[in-house]
Amino acid sequence: MGHAETYAEYMPIKLKIGLRHPDAVVETSSLSSVTPPDVWYKTSISEETIDNGWLSALQLEAITYAAQQHETFLPNGDRAGFLIGDGAGVGKGRTIAGIIYENYLLSRKRALWFSVSNDLKYDAERDLRDIGAKNILVHSLNKFKYGKISSKHNGSVKKGVIFATYSSLIGESQSGGKYKTRLKQLLHWCGDDFDGVIVFDECHKAKNLCPVGSSKPTKTGLAVLELQNKLPKARVVYASATGASEPRNMAYMNRLGIWGEGTPFREFSDFIQAVERRGVGAMEIVAMDMKLRGMYIARQLSFTGVTFKIEEVLLSQSYVKMYNKAVKLWVIARERFQQAADLIDAEQRMKKSMWGQFWSAHQRFFKYLCIASKVKRVVQLAREEIKNGKCVVIGLQSTGEARTLEALEEGGGELNDFVSTAKGVLQSLIEKHFPAPDRKKLYSLLGIDLTAPSNNSSPRDSPCKENKIKKRKGEEITREAKKARKLGGLTGSSSDDSGSESDASDNEESDYESSKNMSSGDDDDFNPFRDESSEDDEDDPWLIRKDHKKNKDKKKKKSIDPDSIQSALLASGLGSKRPSFSSTPVISPAPNSVPANSNTNSNSSLITSQDAVERAQQMKKDLLDKLEKLAEDLPPNTLDELIDELGGPENVAEMTGRKGRVVSNDDGSISYESRSELDVPVEILNITEKQRFMDGDKNIAIISEAASSGISLQADRRAKNQRRRVHMTLELPWSADRAIQQFGRTHRSNQVTAPEYVFLISELAGEQRFASIVAKRLESLGALTHGDRRATESRDLSRFNFDNKYGRNALEIVMKSIVNLDSPMVSPPPDYPGEFFKDVRQGLIGVGLINVEDRSGILTLDKDYNNIGKFLNRILGMEVHQQNALFQYFADTLTAVVQNAKKNGRYDMGILDLGSGDEKVRKSDVKKFLTPGYSTSGHVELYTISVERGMSWEEATKIWAELTGPDDGFYLSLQIRNNKKTAILVKEVNPKKKLFLVYRPNTGKQLKLEIYADLKKKYKKVVSDDALVHWLDQYNSSADTCTHAYWRGNCKKASLGLVCEIGLRCRTYYVLCGSVLSVWTKVEGVLASVSGTNVKMQIVRLRTEDGQRIVGLIIPANCVSPLVNLLSTSDQSQQLAVQQKQLWQQRHPQSIANLSNA
Repeated sequence: MGHAETYAEYMPIKLKIGLRHPDAVVETSSLSSVTPPDVWYKTSISEETIDNGWLSALQLEAITYAAQQHETFLPNGDRAGFLIGDGAGVGKGRTIAGIIYENYLLSRKRALWFSVSNDLKYDAERDLRDIGAKNILVHSLNKFKYGKISSKHNGSVKKGVIFATYSSLIGESQSGGKYKTRLKQLLHWCGDDFDGVIVFDECHKAKNLCPVGSSKPTKTGLAVLELQNKLPKARVVYASATGASEPRNMAYMNRLGIWGEGTPFREFSDFIQAVERRGVGAMEIVAMDMKLRGMYIARQLSFTGVTFKIEEVLLSQSYVKMYNKAVKLWVIARERFQQAADLIDAEQRMKKSMWGQFWSAHQRFFKYLCIASKVKRVVQLAREEIKNGKCVVIGLQSTGEARTLEALEEGGGELNDFVSTAKGVLQSLIEKHFPAPDRKKLYSLLGIDLTAPSNNSSPRDSPCKENKIKKRKGEEITREAKKARKLGGLTGSSSDDSGSESDASDNEESDYESSKNMSSGDDDDFNPFRDESSEDDEDDPWLIRKDHKKNKDKKKKKSIDPDSIQSALLASGLGSKRPSFSSTPVISPAPNSVPANSNTNSNSSLITSQDAVERAQQMKKDLLDKLEKLAEDLPPNTLDELIDELGGPENVAEMTGRKGRVVSNDDGSISYESRSELDVPVEILNITEKQRFMDGDKNIAIISEAASSGISLQADRRAKNQRRRVHMTLELPWSADRAIQQFGRTHRSNQVTAPEYVFLISELAGEQRFASIVAKRLESLGALTHGDRRATESRDLSRFNFDNKYGRNALEIVMKSIVNLDSPMVSPPPDYPGEFFKDVRQGLIGVGLINVEDRSGILTLDKDYNNIGKFLNRILGMEVHQQNALFQYFADTLTAVVQNAKKNGRYDMGILDLGSGDEKVRKSDVKKFLTPGYSTSGHVELYTISVERGMSWEEATKIWAELTGPDDGFYLSLQIRNNKKTAILVKEVNPKKKLFLVYRPNTGKQLKLEIYADLKKKYKKVVSDDALVHWLDQYNSSADTCTHAYWRGNCKKASLGLVCEIGLRCRTYYVLCGSVLSVWTKVEGVLASVSGTNVKMQIVRLRTEDGQRIVGLIIPANCVSPLVNLLSTSDQSQQLAVQQKQLWQQRHPQSIANLSNA
């Protein structure tokens, strides 16, 4: 089955007003096969706006459908919502502005607009201005004081748009009062019967409301939900380019009416189960259904003209040496951490948090090394492109700011060299999380007097400590508080003093190896900034970077509260809220000190010798010394190095979330400077930098995650700088949501030239991993955002895609074969020097994927051993040749696994395409049924389709006449079965590898290419006349006889009276299309009763001979009649509802009929 074209050119069908959009826009072919409902609503937007093209036809279409959808109510009485799934660059901003304007003109003058970053407020103002709605003011929520928004001290704001970020939605004030949370303020401002617009822009950021596994829903998700529940009459608009790329992210879209009362799915969870059980195809059906009902619209800028390339960066010898040294250091570090933890008998909770931190730092460290290996190549490429008259955009994920600040603090504000981010990661791990508590410091910090007689009082109730601390003077306290933080970081407790600061730095790029998320299963869309201690994934360190200075002043005034003392004790393994797990109780260093636990008896608790602790401290010191040695070779901070190499800040526009940067001065010295300039406040720094890039003052832009939402850097017709953009990504983002966001920076409407994308992937094995995740997300983004999963395959990363069930299966075989639990499926890479299995076993022990039992020395696999993400993160910590060999071995195994699945016919293809290649598709019958739908009463159609795929003798001779190769032509099989021979036609397509394309009379062109050697074994070449008889014979009989009957004379299935379609030339399919979602449960019921519950719903895409496109579910032949009976019963009851609906529409004040009479 060939691939039909994935995208179709898009034009509004039902709406004829407005000028064309400035650029070509496409929509996936499965979406384009359904038509949206009729338009009955007439917008109030002025003629001027439309005639001047301030809103294009596409945007007007979205506005009209949204307004129309907002006039209907869901069965539970809430007003229906609308989802805009337009891709980056189609102009969602203007569309939203248009919806707000439309409602403003109908005197609904209050609106809420939520988005991701405060910078986008300027864009919102610009969009409203551009469409001619100058008098609608935009107010920032975070600029208001807590209290009534309409009150005097907030400037008596009575109307307009309130712009807020998702993170500000969960804000609350410390002082109390009636409206102390942002949510209460907004609810009061809106009033109970609010019927204005609420826009959730970039709404995928409010995801994780329906979490995977045991994690809790995020606060933001809950707040978004509560806002919708409290204002049932509000007109809700969801907008997101990456729409519902995972059905889970749709949890808060409860106004779409897909689940809830009066719909086929009672709860969101039912919907999720139904969809996820049925595979990718199901999500397409959902997207199509939503478009049919008029609540979803998804267009995308066509990617024509955009070029993609993957640059594999070669590693230099010196780099490989440095990398291998780093690997050895980490292996040692892992052993030391293990030994020290055993020495001081750390308790389980502490160990868990320690290993979480260890592996998260491990991954971050190697990630920085990976990126650093590409800097040279990027600089080369960038210089070349600029010479060629283009300009360059470089995308980064993280800035490494936290490490730079740490280094600055240590150096007392002086730096003598660029800071190495990688070194900083390991150093802070050892300093903060190495299990060697410094007891004396801890006690003096807590103000426990070591000479005081022991009175067994628990630290919680001795009042003297606090006073003591209060008496000390400022300077000293801050230092002590810092220590407390270092200790407190371990438990991850965020009690005010001990946890907060360390969380801030860890959060910056804390990643998904942290222990909490091990359980979360699918970690590809994981938020890397979430640390165990932070509740909410909105704490994106780049968006809300609090000013550290303010914190410090607060710290001085605050005394250490008893809780933080407890947590600091816990951190060092001293106190424990429950009995320690170790056989020897944990005890204090000096016999006359206060025991940590009030319930332990003071004399029994002094068993462990002090030297254990000292040995642990010695280990810590050794590790730090080794790190210092290695640090000479470690690469500096990528961002600073890039800017330096590309000509310093005066040539590079930097759009990131960091406050300062390290620069080299003319005399070669290095200093740290703030990024803010004299006349430019920090808030709008990124916007100023963007302007300089767009005006051509700077030809290189570097953007990070913080800046990437909503900034437009395309070669805009309105901008001075119209050079072609070359967009390079140094690290592919963690999730494709982000990748799409970043690519959408440079590829937007109204551009002179489309951008070029360059992905830099180093030859380190795990690097391909990030590419693979993005490939996976792009694939399913194709699937969901725009209803079609092949949509993104043109960006060929799919060869790196192995995070699926076949990948997991292959990984299981690989891991088991390495510890001899299973025989290997393929042989190890032939060019590996040394014993592959032995070396790799050692390497995997070093990165903790294989554990060695202490006493027996038996090897066991880590409990999570077939988690692809984890495997690929961890193998980055193996020596270069080892990881590459292991990766090769894994890839070979995967290929073998997929091959087997295909052989056994178990391979899940996603969507089936019929009628794309040489098949002829005919519609022979259509039955229409009305279905219960809440808005426009939907209908489903059951098509009977016949597909003809054979190749007649005339067609065969046509092709044969054009053949040129020496081995091309007709062949006959050597073997004779049932006194018949097979005739085939062969054409050489790849002379280098001698691959041939095969045509057969009954099934036409074959997908699989054959190797010449295989052909020679089974067939011999003949002249056309010899083939004629056999060809016609098979062609004619295959119209109604299956292959078995043809070759064997009988077929087991046919003799039982069943239908066997193997090798038939004509097949019949029954396809159900239209508003399938509304009858989903009925279809499920029928399928389950007839053919068992776990049948995958096969989605099929057809193109009939007369050019009609049909996309729908294949209904097995034996389910057709029960289904027809079911549907026809619901059909009658719907007829009445439809007539009532039409009457209501005509009477509506905004309806076209009404306005034309007036």
